[in-house]
Amino acid sequence: MTKRLHTASVVQLLLIALITVTPAFGQGGRGGRGMMMGDAAHAADMQLFHQLFEHRTEIERHVSARKDGIETVTESKNPEVTRLLQTHVAAMLARVKEGRPIHQRDPLFVELFKYADRIEARHELTAGGVRVIETSKDAYVVKLLQAHAEVVSAFLANGMSQMMKNHPVPPR
Repeated sequence: MTKRLHTASVVQLLLIALITVTPAFGQGGRGGRGMMMGDAAHAADMQLFHQLFEHRTEIERHVSARKDGIETVTESKNPEVTRLLQTHVAAMLARVKEGRPIHQRDPLFVELFKYADRIEARHELTAGGVRVIETSKDAYVVKLLQAHAEVVSAFLANGMSQMMKNHPVPPR
């Protein structure tokens, strides 16, 4: 392995470590448990993120803004990626429902989880992935849901570099 490739590998590993550990500080949900590594499912959720990033070019995502929220369809022709998508969505919707935040170094995610109790979400499996409908009666939370949908699409379009960014909170 050349020195250049070795250096690139080390940098990649450091970035993955930062992404995995940094957002976990202070996470813990509504009860403020704030464990260093997040809740018990944090490591598994982060592993899923990384697997999805590895296969992001195999994923198609369609987002429709609704007056009361968003509807997304995210799919892949690769059966393994389909399974990863379905598992990831179920895990993230459980986090919202249970008030177990993730990615808390990003202001948009902090704000979204702050209002998690005002989000109604449902999903259905499709042949290639999952359809999600997230709604709210609160107009500000609708803006948060739509901003989050845009950010997730940007994660797929731009990869890991997008995840490292902080995303703005929409105005009230």
